[in-house]
Amino acid sequence: MSDPKRVRAEANALVQELLTRLDTTSVRELEVTRGTLRVRVSKDAAPVAGAPVTSAPVAQAAHAATAPVGAAAAGPSVITAASASSSSTAITAPLTGIFYRSPSPQAPAFVQVGSIVAAGDVIGLIEAMKLFNEIRSTKNGTVRLIVADSGQLVRAHQPLIELDLA
Repeated sequence: MSDPKRVRAEANALVQELLTRLDTTSVRELEVTRGTLRVRVSKDAAPVAGAPVTSAPVAQAAHAATAPVGAAAAGPSVITAASASSSSTAITAPLTGIFYRSPSPQAPAFVQVGSIVAAGDVIGLIEAMKLFNEIRSTKNGTVRLIVADSGQLVRAHQPLIELDLA
């Protein structure tokens, strides 16, 4: 088991480093994974519901995003720190669009929690510019978690499902 104080200190250091980098570049979003710690910082996205806030500096940075529009550019609006298992991986969206778990509303979902997928298997569809794009798994494994809901707008590189690697 990892020490919560050590994890919190690592998260704070990583958040501070990312905030510094975000302020000095034109990049809108950064996401970094170090060991079992995953941190995402974005300048202009809406806060993620249920995202854990690890400490006061993170809460202050997230609070700065609720300031007026002129002040929002100075601080990030989304900061998440989550534990990433070393034996799991996320399949992410290759483009921005509406994610669908099944080919039609009446059809069963491509994958469910517990489904075994192989690299190349279709896990969902993303509708972008009136075109439906098949999203395929890049790894072999078992579906551990379905992150995106059907009909949800997803951004490029946003996790769709998490796999326990085979």
